[in-house]
Amino acid sequence: MDISIEIQGLTKYYGKKKALSEVSLSIPQGMFGLLGPNGAGKTTLMKVLTTLLEKTDGKVTICGVPIENSRQIRKMTGYLPQDFSMYGNMNVYEALDYLAVLSGMSRSERKRKVPEMLEKVNLLEKQKIRVRSMSGGMKRRLGIAQAIIHDPRIIIVDEPTAGLDPEERVRFRNLLCEIAKDRIVLLSTHIVGDIEATCENIAVLNQGKICFDGQVSDLLSLVEGKVYSAEIETSDLEKIKQKYMVTGILVTGNTANIKIIADENPFTRAKQVRPDVEDAYMYLMHKG
Repeated sequence: MDISIEIQGLTKYYGKKKALSEVSLSIPQGMFGLLGPNGAGKTTLMKVLTTLLEKTDGKVTICGVPIENSRQIRKMTGYLPQDFSMYGNMNVYEALDYLAVLSGMSRSERKRKVPEMLEKVNLLEKQKIRVRSMSGGMKRRLGIAQAIIHDPRIIIVDEPTAGLDPEERVRFRNLLCEIAKDRIVLLSTHIVGDIEATCENIAVLNQGKICFDGQVSDLLSLVEGKVYSAEIETSDLEKIKQKYMVTGILVTGNTANIKIIADENPFTRAKQVRPDVEDAYMYLMHKG
């Protein structure tokens, strides 16, 4: 079975504004991260892939099916939008059952699948809670339950952990990794930590263009040997920020531990350290 997303020269205009410019990606089975700043075009790309927006130009196939075949694409795709919401007076079970009706599931299917999905996302014991009383993390878990209840091959999630506390964020990332074992989970986010913790393959989108496509290790190689840490006087901080890209600052009293990117050792006190994905991402954005 072909489980892949193939995008070739995808372009999308809103009037005269170009939101996506000749985007080309090949997305295999497993977790795939789409990283980029707010306004980069990530949500536009997600909406094209879920047939909520029509492309202006280019070619897109999902599991071998052309994107123009929207009915078939929607059957094999689950989507958790950034602004997922439900009727507040419904309880958790009623909300998921209602969403299952909208996806075309029969009563017998829903009777079996709704409890199964609630258990999978750890909401079975919360099924009587009203939607308006749910925490942000619970709502995101309900959102992923509705995205996977019809057993799609492709799951597309847009900024799923924004606004969650650290514990809920870890729980949600673990859930996505579990779901991705036999399908594609496309994770779109501006939160570097989510990508670093879950994805081996990533693409970086900026101003509607792909500026990186490859493995996390390839992204890290861009800043290999270029990341340094040092302890400095806080009075020197502004001067250093003007000269170098500073990716981390921890101030303690009159001193600051900083992390900077430089082509060569910037000063005697600086020590070379291993880069992380945030360093590489900041370097890529600054370079672009």
